[in-house]
Amino acid sequence: MSDTQTLIENRPPSVASLFLERVAKTPNAEAYRYPVPPASGQGPDDWKSLSWGQAAERVYAIAAGLIHLGVQPQERVALASATRVEWILCDLGVMCAGAATTTVYPQTNAEESAYILADSDSRVLIAEDATQLAKAREKGADLPHLSHVVVIDPTGVEPDEADPEGWVLSLADLEKRGHEYLEKHPEAVRERVAAIRPDQLATLIYTSGTTGRPKGVRLPHDNWSYMAKAIAATGLVTEDDVQYLWLPLAHVFGKVLTSGQIEVGHVTAVDGRVDKIIENLPVVQPTYMAAVPRIFEKVYNGVAAKARAGGGAKYKIFKWAAEVAREYARASQDNFRRTGTASVPFGLKAKHKIADALVYSKLRDAFGGRLRAAVSGSAALAPEIGYFFSGAGIHILEGYGLTESSAASFVNPGEAYRTGTVGKPLPGTEVRIADDGEILLRGPGIMEGYHGLPEKTAEVLEPDGWLHTGDIGELSVDGYLRITDRKKDLIKTSGGKYIAPAEVEGQFKAVCPYVSNILVHGADRNFCTALIALDEPAILGWAEEHGLGGKSYAEVVATPQVQQLIQGYVDRLNEGLQRWQTIKKFRLLPRDLDIEHGELTPSLKLKRPVVEREYKHLIEEMYAGARED
Repeated sequence: MSDTQTLIENRPPSVASLFLERVAKTPNAEAYRYPVPPASGQGPDDWKSLSWGQAAERVYAIAAGLIHLGVQPQERVALASATRVEWILCDLGVMCAGAATTTVYPQTNAEESAYILADSDSRVLIAEDATQLAKAREKGADLPHLSHVVVIDPTGVEPDEADPEGWVLSLADLEKRGHEYLEKHPEAVRERVAAIRPDQLATLIYTSGTTGRPKGVRLPHDNWSYMAKAIAATGLVTEDDVQYLWLPLAHVFGKVLTSGQIEVGHVTAVDGRVDKIIENLPVVQPTYMAAVPRIFEKVYNGVAAKARAGGGAKYKIFKWAAEVAREYARASQDNFRRTGTASVPFGLKAKHKIADALVYSKLRDAFGGRLRAAVSGSAALAPEIGYFFSGAGIHILEGYGLTESSAASFVNPGEAYRTGTVGKPLPGTEVRIADDGEILLRGPGIMEGYHGLPEKTAEVLEPDGWLHTGDIGELSVDGYLRITDRKKDLIKTSGGKYIAPAEVEGQFKAVCPYVSNILVHGADRNFCTALIALDEPAILGWAEEHGLGGKSYAEVVATPQVQQLIQGYVDRLNEGLQRWQTIKKFRLLPRDLDIEHGELTPSLKLKRPVVEREYKHLIEEMYAGARED
């Protein structure tokens, strides 16, 4: 048995156990950094730190406070908050109390929040602020089992006569009660942790389904313990790393990063404010971070727009440097695959050196100057964008997983990463491709099932443990996986041709620097069309330069000039496609797609049925009376 197998197979029963081990091993080492905005509201944030020992003191107090409130092992405690250090401390507190965390996105409306709280039978809600508390108050009559609401930031919280006595308390109050409880029962938390079984429920994550009610994915403690050990076994992160964590922790991708950090013991800087990413990167100076493709697309579009605004010469240099980056990345990755060294021809190396001084070094500085690697997941990254960043020295390691597989089933292996693939399976995870191309997974990261939905569980989980992912993919001879599309998203035209819309959409994102979101349509039609939303800052910058300044986004995208601009990019896209894949017609949307309107999931995935339903009139308009063969 290899050292890796031994490490994984001899894993402890829970991340709560791993946390206690980490605290005992490095109590004084830095664990978390978090921002404290200035009292005046002006100027930069002041970043504070927590050591593992300091974090443990708060975690034990939260756990003991929950025990004092009567929370029993495996009972659910809901957590509705944006990403912040308290989210992690509360989640660990819940697990150390032997209970299970129900994650709720802060953007979730009152009705769906109430559904999740009721369906999960959550006994306590930890709410971020007055806004999250208001949702619980609005639906309180529908939540008879909700015994308490704990508010992380009580600013602006006013007493309400309708609240049952003692129903609302602050996180500080909970921790105070926990400290008092521990004075009388000093071993209470350790006893709860020691009693946790590997198959005991740790986390209940509700998937944001495109239709119908969300399903609760049951992830036991063993899933997270395995993930922690498997991430450490990849060697991708070390105890010297600094991670910048901004992803939503209610999402499985964000959550898994907290497990890996506890096992490895590195520093994590936590701040979920997406509008602060650009400002935070030079301050945090991360060595690695995880993100979704939309972030890399926005950075790429922003750099391209800035170069364009600098005049014709600057934009020409940027376009040249972008092509050099892609050529360099392809050559170095191909050589590494063949020979084990990332060497490139001398002429290309010389061009790359010049481009690095002119363009790439500035891009790396914008990421803080120390970024060794970035992990991308949740959706496919357009390979052309991946190659650009790779050649610029920002190594994006694509990974793959589902909520149902605890997020991290595949990841690219460090130096040997291959753009356009999601890498190899984590140690201990099995994969096979079904006859119809569907990816099947089996291993210690697979869910127990859907909460209270045995029929739905049976649809995706075989009795022998194989999970049907719903994704289509291909495995290389040496084990690298490439995702080609969602099984249910494959388009079959009326001519009988199959098209993977995500592939076409990804190619367009690489060609057009103004695109934000694109949806390719064509099922049961005789040609393909597209709904396109543009990146507002990028297209308004273009508009300013072309005599359209002062107009709103909706006015700009309706102009003939912008229609003509995007038509040019569609024509470029079509040049590289098979005839039946080409986009014959498109419509520009009057606004970008977003989470608030339900068109994107909180992890920024496109909800195709929602978008197609909302813009049905535009789709029908493109096909009305038309025949394109």
